[in-house]
Amino acid sequence: MSTEPLRCAGALIVDDDGRIFFQRRSPERRLFPNTWDIAGGHLEPGEDFEDALRREVTEETGWTVSHVLAVVGEYHYTGDDGLTRVEVDYLVRVDGDLAHPRLEPGKHTEFRWLAEPDVAVLDEHRDVNDGLIRRIAEDAFAALRSIGS
Repeated sequence: MSTEPLRCAGALIVDDDGRIFFQRRSPERRLFPNTWDIAGGHLEPGEDFEDALRREVTEETGWTVSHVLAVVGEYHYTGDDGLTRVEVDYLVRVDGDLAHPRLEPGKHTEFRWLAEPDVAVLDEHRDVNDGLIRRIAEDAFAALRSIGS
């Protein structure tokens, strides 16, 4: 088994009101069940981070990435499956009907657009010491402020 971390790309999708898109993982998911998450996933062989970002956004929402606004950050963590991951997250804008994402059946159950004061909801069903998704969201709102978009 490889000791290299899994590589992942994530999208913090921003709307015209400066809110960010989150989707709830289904309760049946092995990793982080029933928690809020961003669109994203593992890189496939031969993919770079931005290729994976674009593919994952389309697979998970039906939208297409129109602009990559900023790199939010690089995050290293070990999932509850014991595997180490390195995730690069991007602040993006997308094309599509933002009121009607096409959530992946069996993978995601609902979605929300959150403003910065609402990020505490991201701690729902997370381990008390986790805080990763909220930290990513806070970093994304900081990036959004810094670019003035």
